[in-house]
Amino acid sequence: MSNQEISLSEQESIRREKLAQLNELGVNPYPYSFDVTHSSKSVKENPALIRDEESNPETETVAVAGRVMTRRIMGKAAFFNLQDAEGTIQIYIRRDDVGVENYNTVFKKLVDIGDIVGIKGFVFKTRTGETTIHAEEFEFLTKTIRPIPIPKEVENEDGEKVVHDAFADKELRYRQRYVDLIVNPQVRDTFRKRTRLVQTMRNFMNDRGYLEVETPILQPVYGGASARPFVTHHNTLDMDLYLRIANELYLKRLIVGGFDGVYEFSKDFRNEGLSRFHNPEFTQVELYVAYKDYNWMMEFTEKMIEQVAMDLHGSTKVTVGEHEIDFKAPWPRVPMFEAIEKETGHDLYGKSLEELQAVAKELHIEIDESFGSGKIIDEIFGEFVEPKLIQPTFITDYPVEMSPLTKKHRSKEGLVERFECICNGKEIANAYSELNDPIDQRERLEEQAKLRAGGDDEAMAVDEDFLRAIEYGMPPTAGIGIGIDRLSMIMTNSESIRDVLFFPQMKPEKD
Repeated sequence: MSNQEISLSEQESIRREKLAQLNELGVNPYPYSFDVTHSSKSVKENPALIRDEESNPETETVAVAGRVMTRRIMGKAAFFNLQDAEGTIQIYIRRDDVGVENYNTVFKKLVDIGDIVGIKGFVFKTRTGETTIHAEEFEFLTKTIRPIPIPKEVENEDGEKVVHDAFADKELRYRQRYVDLIVNPQVRDTFRKRTRLVQTMRNFMNDRGYLEVETPILQPVYGGASARPFVTHHNTLDMDLYLRIANELYLKRLIVGGFDGVYEFSKDFRNEGLSRFHNPEFTQVELYVAYKDYNWMMEFTEKMIEQVAMDLHGSTKVTVGEHEIDFKAPWPRVPMFEAIEKETGHDLYGKSLEELQAVAKELHIEIDESFGSGKIIDEIFGEFVEPKLIQPTFITDYPVEMSPLTKKHRSKEGLVERFECICNGKEIANAYSELNDPIDQRERLEEQAKLRAGGDDEAMAVDEDFLRAIEYGMPPTAGIGIGIDRLSMIMTNSESIRDVLFFPQMKPEKD
């Protein structure tokens, strides 16, 4: 006897016995296909399908397939709920219609909750007005050998509905997303909204003539962001490669090559911790448009995300937790140093490294010797300003130390033309007037290399091929990266990034 057989629960053993009985009866528990003609939703939404002996006696036969979720057997007939990708629908099945053995043995004795079946029949309405399919044919499609956790809803003494045994444990839901999707249909709605969000953004950019492209995930030099990479090794080339932390530098190469607007929905990877807002593998869209600057990109961004809200909710207003967030353009534009001074009372503009260290100490911000001026300012901003920005806000004009790929501000010394969009207390977008001066860009990346040598493992590396590319000439360009996961959290009112990822990163399961 195998270890698996020893560890089977009683229900799992019973289901395997039923599987054997199906095979003995000559019923294939795993057939190859079933011709589905309708979904539960399409049946419910089409009144022309409803058969009525007086007004509509001839209606088409429908074929649906899905999981058996509840059963009410009443002797020679039964009702059960069938769940498919679009929802649930009630099925009425009789012994006289589907055959004695098919009903008495297969349906009544060998079908379990969670099994997948196919039904062909006609649509009618019960006396209570519920749209129902009268089964004329019943076919087994998949025998489940592991019970699914079905929550039970009962009424208490006060007539209130109480749910028992809900599949609600967060960690279990994330690990077994397939079960989560079966028993918590609202989860499927979250991921449908995420897909619509991406489609809206893609259509918005396509309608403006921008080209969707693909760039390398395995990169010999990682860049485009300040983050630690994942390292892998290519055996044939005998060289280390990095999973990309951003696709910025490759998209800029395409602007150099002559495309006026390119974008990519990319999977990026950063070797960082896990939190409600961080997953090592995440999705963002990056867009680069030639001959534009960060002022143009602010207008573009607020219009695109406003359209996302309209497509998903029919309104620019979205409920997120206890807040109502309004994405109606235009959004506030606040310089970074003004925002910090408002919340801390300290004007950090023009301060030396020593002065910034003193302010951080006064504000009880933990820093170490590897922190440059930009990182200290970023820590202060993240602690005192970012969590308070609930409505979408553009924080603009960052210090040059924080932005090694950004064009210097045209009128403010020591700053760059950069903005971040902060919403619901977190950054959802980051954008620049892109640096296209190759001499300045080399100096900035070499300064980053010094920070790396000093212990900052998130500082950028020098990418000689990228520098060579912009030496051939990159036109004035606006670029942006928008975090799809965080934006999805807001648009679906989800508390954690794991709620909008089908399969979030998890620690290994214990035996």
